[in-house]
Amino acid sequence: MLIVRGSLALGPLALAALLLLTPASARAQRPAPVAPESARLLEALETAFVDVADRVMPAVVNVNVKSKRGPALSEAPEQPEMEERFKEFFGPEFFDRFFRRRSPRDEGRASGSGVIVDPRGYILTNNHVVESAAEIEVGLSDDRKFKGTLVGRDPKTDLAVLKIEAPPGSLPVAELGDSDRLRVGQWAVAIGNPFGLDRTVTVGIISATGRTRVGVATYEAFIQTDASINPGNSGGPLLNLQGRVIGINTAIVATGQGIGFSIPINMAREVMGQLIARGRVVRGWLGIVIQDLTPDLAAGFGLPDAGGVLVSDVVNDGPAEGAGIRPGDVIVEFAGTPIKEVTDLQKRVAAVEPGKPAALTVIRDKRPTRFSVRIGEQPSEEVPVTAQPREERLGLTVEPLTTESAERFGLSARAGVVVTEVRPGSAGAEAGIRPGDAILEVNRRSITGVDSFRESMAAVKPGDVVPVYIQRGGGGNEYVVLKSAEPAKP
Repeated sequence: MLIVRGSLALGPLALAALLLLTPASARAQRPAPVAPESARLLEALETAFVDVADRVMPAVVNVNVKSKRGPALSEAPEQPEMEERFKEFFGPEFFDRFFRRRSPRDEGRASGSGVIVDPRGYILTNNHVVESAAEIEVGLSDDRKFKGTLVGRDPKTDLAVLKIEAPPGSLPVAELGDSDRLRVGQWAVAIGNPFGLDRTVTVGIISATGRTRVGVATYEAFIQTDASINPGNSGGPLLNLQGRVIGINTAIVATGQGIGFSIPINMAREVMGQLIARGRVVRGWLGIVIQDLTPDLAAGFGLPDAGGVLVSDVVNDGPAEGAGIRPGDVIVEFAGTPIKEVTDLQKRVAAVEPGKPAALTVIRDKRPTRFSVRIGEQPSEEVPVTAQPREERLGLTVEPLTTESAERFGLSARAGVVVTEVRPGSAGAEAGIRPGDAILEVNRRSITGVDSFRESMAAVKPGDVVPVYIQRGGGGNEYVVLKSAEPAKP
């Protein structure tokens, strides 16, 4: 059963509210009239939804894109790796049906949503809606159409800013809210153009805030909502019951129902300001490759818990190297704030203005050490920011790392040993070590050749858990944890 009143379709949540607010007698076989107080409450809720739609719908725009490369990528990302992420979210069949690449001879077109947030004609939308655009057309609810100009885009948050030229005072504008004040359970309203159905309104709640590791962008702190979001909604607003924009809708989970994600408007506001002022986003940069400190890695480094992030590589001539940060350091505090995981450090470093100093505390050799780092500017082409840790356990055949073997396996290291064979089911295989990997350290001891490798491994006792520092051709440096097998019991 679906209750429709005015221009709004009330979904399951509103129906649940109706059932809860209706006396038990009304749910019996003999219908009874709704209590006056319940009726007034439902009418007030309905009015709130209608007011939000009436107030904000004119500021929601349809963004139509003609691709400069030809293939139609409606809402599909430009980079192959991003395409795989979106295929995972939407599902292969769904993705191929709606986002399928076509022949270069075809005229590629894409569509999404956006919201006017400034009377000068600035529009917030998603980067993946406009990243391959040769031409952009913006359609308003009053049937006016404008040529859209791309002011700037930020793939690392999946945000973009467009601008249209219109007579002063002629554009409807949505008011921005404060996403830092959101509470799980409060109402949320989404407006967009799913499947070309202009200005569709859906209603739900805020399911969660601060969602990370979704896999859509580099910097994530998503609002999760069960307000229905579909292809075409991307770039449209998520609103509170006051009609203020609290998020920019960006992704859904294909295998789940009622799981959508929006970029918090406070993040979007900051990115938009920089894109308007500079045409790009400037972020702080340490110049390190980091990975989460798993319980196994924490045990390998002799640390009591898995709080903090592990430095697996340091960029030459970067800010961290200049300050004395080394691979193997565990960062536990940045600028006075405890660091628990990779996403914590990423966001906090990015928020520091380049050129400013920042205090940083690491655990080195089981002791806390403080550093002062002058933050640099993040390069436009970002170096890898995470290295996925691998699970570990021995069974390795190695040989000296020579110039020839380094070239053969694409390695830059000039000291250590190169793995030529990994026995299936061995501790090395469990660790994820592969033929062609270079081993640079074992249990924090540098490896200079086969002899030093054997000496280091001889010191590993059965049952020990030790960190091993490896370099993988084309994949950078990282730590893995080697678990030495316990001896068999008679």
